[in-house]
Amino acid sequence: MNKDNIQKYIQSIINMPNEKAQAVVEKFELFELPKHQLLITENKQAKDTFILESGFVRSFTHDNLGNEVTTNLFSPVCFVNDFLAFFKQQPSSENFETLTPCVFWKMSYQHVQESFHNIPEFREFGRMMLVTNYSILQNRMLGMIKDTAETRYLKLMKQHPAVFQHVPLKIIASYLGVTDTSLSRIRKDISRK
Repeated sequence: MNKDNIQKYIQSIINMPNEKAQAVVEKFELFELPKHQLLITENKQAKDTFILESGFVRSFTHDNLGNEVTTNLFSPVCFVNDFLAFFKQQPSSENFETLTPCVFWKMSYQHVQESFHNIPEFREFGRMMLVTNYSILQNRMLGMIKDTAETRYLKLMKQHPAVFQHVPLKIIASYLGVTDTSLSRIRKDISRK
């Protein structure tokens, strides 16, 4: 992805004049991370926000027994961040780990704030991102309460099919809130239908 594609991504979320979108995009820097690297570390402050160009990322934390629990899966193209911690400039409550080699674009907190103050459309873009991420979080929370494990699995397959080609089943099971064994059973049951 080049910066033109980042501009198209931003403009697909909110209508922003080209010159303003270009001013925002110019503040992004390209970088890569190999597989199994932490992009954001729990209890540390993130100084940048990220657009995932290629690859797969998960966010995770640990339960009270010390087990890893995957809280989100990210596939391209999307923003990746602990948005609350980033905007409050406080330590992240989760880890964000690359599951494959990844290509990112990053923008510093300072550049985000400057863009919010100088480009009203970018401020609206930021609001849209917060609302979108809140909606995703709410749907996930309600899905964990109301949906069966099989329904959660089918929703993930429908919404993010590429995850199943690139993310280990153990991590998918954790994200779905089931054991590896339960996930194997769900997959077998679905294949029989």
